[in-house]
Amino acid sequence: MSKVAGDNKETDRPIDPDIDKTINEIESLFEDFGDIVKKKFRLKRKGGERYIYITYIDGLADNEMVERTITHPLLYEWREVEGDTCPSCDSWKKDGKTDAGDIEKKDGGAACAVGKRERDTATCATDKRNGKTAAGADEKKSDSITAHEKADGIDKGEMSPKKDWDFSRIFYDEAEAVDMTEAVSVREAVDGILNGDTAVFIDGQDKAIILSTKNYPVRSLGSPEKESGLKGPRDAFNENLRTNTALLRRRIKDTGMKLEQDVIGVRSKTAYGLMYMEELCEPELLIKIREKLDSFKIDGIFDSSMLVHLLEDKWYSPFPQVQTTERPDKAASAILEGRVVMVVDNSSEVIIFPATFNTFFQAADDYYNRFAVATFARFIRYVAAYMAVLLPGLYVAVTCFYPQVLPTDFLLAIVAARNDVTFPVVVEVLLMEFLFELLREAGIRLPGQLGNTMGVVGGLIVGQAAVDASLVSTIVVIVVALTALCSFAIPNEEFASTFRLLKFVMIIMGAVLGLFGIMLAILVIQIHLASLESFGIPYMMPLVSGSVDDGVEYQDFLLRKPVFSMRQRPVYTRYGRRRRFLRRR
Repeated sequence: MSKVAGDNKETDRPIDPDIDKTINEIESLFEDFGDIVKKKFRLKRKGGERYIYITYIDGLADNEMVERTITHPLLYEWREVEGDTCPSCDSWKKDGKTDAGDIEKKDGGAACAVGKRERDTATCATDKRNGKTAAGADEKKSDSITAHEKADGIDKGEMSPKKDWDFSRIFYDEAEAVDMTEAVSVREAVDGILNGDTAVFIDGQDKAIILSTKNYPVRSLGSPEKESGLKGPRDAFNENLRTNTALLRRRIKDTGMKLEQDVIGVRSKTAYGLMYMEELCEPELLIKIREKLDSFKIDGIFDSSMLVHLLEDKWYSPFPQVQTTERPDKAASAILEGRVVMVVDNSSEVIIFPATFNTFFQAADDYYNRFAVATFARFIRYVAAYMAVLLPGLYVAVTCFYPQVLPTDFLLAIVAARNDVTFPVVVEVLLMEFLFELLREAGIRLPGQLGNTMGVVGGLIVGQAAVDASLVSTIVVIVVALTALCSFAIPNEEFASTFRLLKFVMIIMGAVLGLFGIMLAILVIQIHLASLESFGIPYMMPLVSGSVDDGVEYQDFLLRKPVFSMRQRPVYTRYGRRRRFLRRR
């Protein structure tokens, strides 16, 4: 595989124990970074003085967390130089006040070595009054230090000044944080800083501490905009990876739901996660997804839609071969069906593998309404999808080649409406379709309610003006408006866009070859759909395959059966794990 620009190995070197060399290398990498925060600190311990270097990016990291968990504990709470007191403690000692609690209150908790000793003395006195001793705590502390010393090959009582500054002591004892990792190379440290973490370099150590301090500017949770419904939850994914995974964890509280996390993009280093149920997902599906992700290298990924184009096998197909959704409940339902959900950072939509023709007609409302209502709504969607593709083409084919098949009164009405129209039927239909598509695109680009108003009012004004100017007939306006309404009934926007494109193909074929052209185009589309696969699953499942599990795959097809009748999971669930409903007796 050829090298992608920016994919270099210069930062793969190990961290130099000489902190000055490390500082020079880090600052050269972050040169001209106006938002980088960096500072070198001097720590005082009984074993001597040592320097640390802390750096993070302002706006991506939580600076208050850095002060609370790293700076304050290392610089104040663990000071061990005798006779080295802070000015505040000196002034309080002169006044005869040595209570550690008072010192901490005055300095906001920044007690020095004297304050620490006095605090320990006060704690021991309190414990004695309560009948307690500090022996257990001292013993635990001793055991903890001994374990760290043994890990670094240090014998008790033989700790050198250098080993008194060992990495383990700061990592396990002094830093007051839970989410910390070790970085052994400059690349790991730099990647952590760019991700919003804080890097802490220690003089004399060939490792760095990476403290998780991410504090990205994120959008609050909102309602689904493209998949809204009357029933069900109102929350939707946003652009934060951890928020989106938390929304799924909130719905599926099972240790079997796994999260495989990695990054993609040489420069963007976009984080993504694969979420699935371990016992329900087919291992072959995971293997195919991983192989597909490893088959390319790109400089940047900024949205899940960019990954969709790279993950589809037949990129030239107008039909989407993976499903996207902005609804957490829909993604959680897919996980329980044995499918894999891919969550991408900076994207408000997740990707679902695999997808079939039928899944694009399923809406979240179908599973919250009664089965009869859901079945009727799904039937309406299927009819609307075919009308969105065929209606304009059929009108052109019939009026141009087969006017005799129309009732006489209807034919006379069409002739009367077209008396003053000078354009041919096909030009008339294409002109109106183009105007409606233009209004739709303009409505999307305009902000908020103005876009909706533009779509409705603009359609009425343009349609009426076109009829008055004898550019189109009233019948064509009705046909085009009905076609637009049918395309809006499809619950998936990407799928609906495919039908909008195929509509123009049908118009051209109907104008050239009539009904024969329409049937020929339908045949080509059906053959193409039958040849598609989505990660090993036939796209037209269950229409292009034999019966699997005694027709269970039809329970959630055109007919949405009652919940208690849908006892088996779909065919893409791991075999032997497909039962999901069992009535107790």
